[in-house]
Amino acid sequence: MNIEDNVRRVRDRIHRAADRAGRDPRSITLVAVSKTVPADRIRQATEAGIEILGENRVQEAREKISRLAPGLTWHMVGYLQRNKAREAARLFQMVQSVDRFSLGEVLSGAAKERPEPLPVLVQVNLGGESTKAGTAPETLSELVKGLSGLDGIRVRGLMAIPPPAARPEEMRPHFRLLRELAERVAGLDIPRVEMRELSIGMTADFEVAIEEGATMVRVGTAIFGVRDEGGHGR
Repeated sequence: MNIEDNVRRVRDRIHRAADRAGRDPRSITLVAVSKTVPADRIRQATEAGIEILGENRVQEAREKISRLAPGLTWHMVGYLQRNKAREAARLFQMVQSVDRFSLGEVLSGAAKERPEPLPVLVQVNLGGESTKAGTAPETLSELVKGLSGLDGIRVRGLMAIPPPAARPEEMRPHFRLLRELAERVAGLDIPRVEMRELSIGMTADFEVAIEEGATMVRVGTAIFGVRDEGGHGR
């Protein structure tokens, strides 16, 4: 499998989806989800122009960051335990999976050692699935208000992993709901909160996500190939 060709194909798909939606392709950030991918294959992707990598586990990310060239941007896209949050605040440039105030508190305390606050996204559980993390849509505003008072982090948008569907088009209502939730939160004018990022869409459905307003797509399989484990980016 030629990773360089895969990256080019994914970027072409992003451009075509953006064109259909009347959007600037440069407004969409590609996060290459590299969970379980060896460092040498990640290196091939970075040589093909990938700059932002998404990881699900702190320990795995730590090892890869130490082996790969500096200057890459790393996002935490998986469920984050509180006892790993302090190290996550040191390793990652963004945490996309903040789903509870207690996690935000730990991240904020650790991030005070950084020169600037740590950008975070609030994860929303759109389908009410017990197997997935995320705050409920009904509690989103309250959580964002609480997180806005923490000095070490800054809420910059929302992330979601919608329930699976047989066809990409069936994901559209979930993507639309997340956009509407972001608009609702933005309308509250909460201090130090910006709804600038919508992290939705993975390998099978990121074109539909872009058409519905995604600013970040988390793509793993289309770049690195099929892996055994599930997670927050495919």
